[in-house]
Amino acid sequence: MTAQRNSSRRLRSLRYSSEKMEGTGSWDVLEWTKLDQASWSSSFSNLDCLLDSERITFECCGVILINTNEAGTLLLTNYRILFLREGTRDPVPLGTIPLVAIEKFNKTVQKVQSNRHQSTKNPPKRLLQVTGKDMRIIVYGFPPGTKQRRSLVDALLRCSNLERVWDLYAFTCGPSKFGNKNPKERLLNEYFRLLGKGSLRASMNMIKDGSFSVSNDFWRITDLNSNYNLCPTYPFALMVPKSISDEELTQASTFRAKSRLPVISWCHPGTGAVIARSSQPLVGLMMNMRSNFDEKLVASFCTQLAGHKGAPRKLYIADARPRKNALANGAMGGGSESSSNYLQSEIVFFGIDNIHAMRESFSRLRDYLDMHGTTSSDGTSSFLRHGGWTWGGGNLSSMSASVSLLGESGWLSHIQSILAGVAWIAARVAMESASVLVHCSDGWDRTTQLVSLACLLLDPYYRTFAGFQALVEKDWLAFGHPFSDRIGMPNVAGSGSFELPIQSSSASSFPSSPVRQTSGSAATQSPGSSHGLNNYSPIFLQWVDCVSQLMRMYPCAFEFSPTFLVDFTDCLLSCRFGNFLCNSEKERQECRITESSGCLWAYLTDLRSFGGTSHAHCNPLYDPSRYNGALLPPAAALAPTLWPQFHLRWACPVEPDASETEFQCRAMSVKHLEMKKGKEEAERKVDALSSTVESLNEELRKERNISRAAKESAKRAIKERGVISRAVQSLGCKVNFTRSGDCTVEVEDGPQKCSHSIPHDVSESISSSVSEDKVCEALLCPLRAREGTCRWPDAGCCAQNGSQFVGLKANFEAFEKLSIYDSYFTAE
Repeated sequence: MTAQRNSSRRLRSLRYSSEKMEGTGSWDVLEWTKLDQASWSSSFSNLDCLLDSERITFECCGVILINTNEAGTLLLTNYRILFLREGTRDPVPLGTIPLVAIEKFNKTVQKVQSNRHQSTKNPPKRLLQVTGKDMRIIVYGFPPGTKQRRSLVDALLRCSNLERVWDLYAFTCGPSKFGNKNPKERLLNEYFRLLGKGSLRASMNMIKDGSFSVSNDFWRITDLNSNYNLCPTYPFALMVPKSISDEELTQASTFRAKSRLPVISWCHPGTGAVIARSSQPLVGLMMNMRSNFDEKLVASFCTQLAGHKGAPRKLYIADARPRKNALANGAMGGGSESSSNYLQSEIVFFGIDNIHAMRESFSRLRDYLDMHGTTSSDGTSSFLRHGGWTWGGGNLSSMSASVSLLGESGWLSHIQSILAGVAWIAARVAMESASVLVHCSDGWDRTTQLVSLACLLLDPYYRTFAGFQALVEKDWLAFGHPFSDRIGMPNVAGSGSFELPIQSSSASSFPSSPVRQTSGSAATQSPGSSHGLNNYSPIFLQWVDCVSQLMRMYPCAFEFSPTFLVDFTDCLLSCRFGNFLCNSEKERQECRITESSGCLWAYLTDLRSFGGTSHAHCNPLYDPSRYNGALLPPAAALAPTLWPQFHLRWACPVEPDASETEFQCRAMSVKHLEMKKGKEEAERKVDALSSTVESLNEELRKERNISRAAKESAKRAIKERGVISRAVQSLGCKVNFTRSGDCTVEVEDGPQKCSHSIPHDVSESISSSVSEDKVCEALLCPLRAREGTCRWPDAGCCAQNGSQFVGLKANFEAFEKLSIYDSYFTAE
């Protein structure tokens, strides 16, 4: 019977007249009717938008998304709330939110005033308000007279109390194709890079046998914390001064809160300056407790300055807290250092507030955006609320009041305080070659923000995709930022179970949201429990916001775009991957997170692989050759603004923002890249054609030279032929030339005739032409020898015809020496 009642709760859907709904989308014109379960339940079993291993656990039809007055179907899966637009299978982004990204939810009832001409009263609106960790407040409206809302809330509460660790979606879907390589190897590779040992590559064998303990002249990697016995919230490998032994490190850890002793996070490859991190010292109530081991360890960060004749470098101890807060911690045994106990040191307080102040500031900022955005959780534009007083339609006093509310949230002031501290640290390291030790109370919130942002400014490697991943994994994950507590992710309890920190609260806890200010709203559920709610604080979101501010100041210095930061943050908040589960590296190792869940970094890399440099995650303005050093923003540039891609994407979705400009720039970049490729291809074709033309020109020049030489040779041959013909004819011989160029000389002796051929090459000397032995065809030829050869023109022995060859014999020697050239002949 219970199953039948639960099934009957899901048999309602929303039907409405298209004529009535067109252009209105109002609650009042909706017509609620019952539908048969088979007509709609099976239609969502094969949605294209469902992820791997994502399954629908609850379906609720006829729901209104109050923010945009859209009607549709609400689906609850083991991963998220899906809101599908009515009549389609397309999810509405605003109404679709991962379960882990929900900070709290509550049921409200809003009374609807009836028209005085109507005899019946309108039923009250039954609403469910869902507050997200990503700056949105979603309100769903449910059909009156049904129990769909109650069933949905019960399902959400069941999702917030998982019976097993492995019921979490990150473990349900498993690593799939986004396998997570061991993050310990990546941490060691980053250490190797910082020590100048980039040629070394870490491996699991190296981690198991402890052979990763390498060093340079000043610093070394120690495996003292390989079993997390020294400090359970520190990584397995630590980078420390080479002059400090492991025994001294163990003694120094007892003087720091949570045993988080001073260790190196980053070192300058040229000057030797370092950025170190730790927790607060345990100086006690009277601020008089000391530790020689801690003082020696901190002093070892002040290595000798290069080129300064042995002068030690300056050491700054940057306390992220306000001074009064540091003094107040003395009552609990904490406090701050005294510069008199630490040589060459100077203590600086940055005045950054604690996690509780950041949580309240974030909540006020979210309510401000919901109140003054284009779309709000009550479906009313800020232009129309309360007669337009929130913006005044251009009323300057109202606009000033709105801006003052933004200032009262304190979010931008906190951002500016963090950026000012980061700029100060980067300037000390880059300009003075000083070392800086940063800490707050526990050394895992404000300390992590300052250290990682300072590294981002000083090292251009961290401004690339690979470097950004290395920075987050080193300073945030490895050094124990408690993500489960701060982001409100599933927590690891002693029993090994998870509990989603989703709060179901009454309307009275929301004083600022528009829907909560509506008269007639009432709480229908008492406040529920929220695990670790006091530890929840958007510290990491604040850090990502600071990164976006730096990207706004230096738009060409980062390889990644603001869109990448948004998608990265969404993946983190959704808990789809296991990278940011748990509170420390030790906890993630104990829960085998790496082997059992997918990797966020692999997923983002896979997205970029389809688009290359034209992908939305890539910055089309990136210029690494221009920004290959430290970034030192001046104080005037540290005035922050709202991050439009993240803060305004829900409250002002239709307003033009930087993402539109970025999209256009990227389109132009893609077009420019295509044109560049076309130009390069055309240039290659032109080079090939030019080479071909050059070779043809060379061949043509050779042919012309050959033709010119042939013409000159032909002219010379014609002249030589004429000269030879006249010379031979003067001797009484007859010369015949054929068309083929053959030449014969005929000597007549009565009825006998002797014919002699002359070679084709008429440029040869006459002597060589006539000295060859020729067969005489005439038997009575006076020049015929016994061998049958002709001895012409050597006819001195011939007495019978001597008188006929007197002239030939007399002139033969001169004729043999004759070299025939054009210059020898005169024009005929």
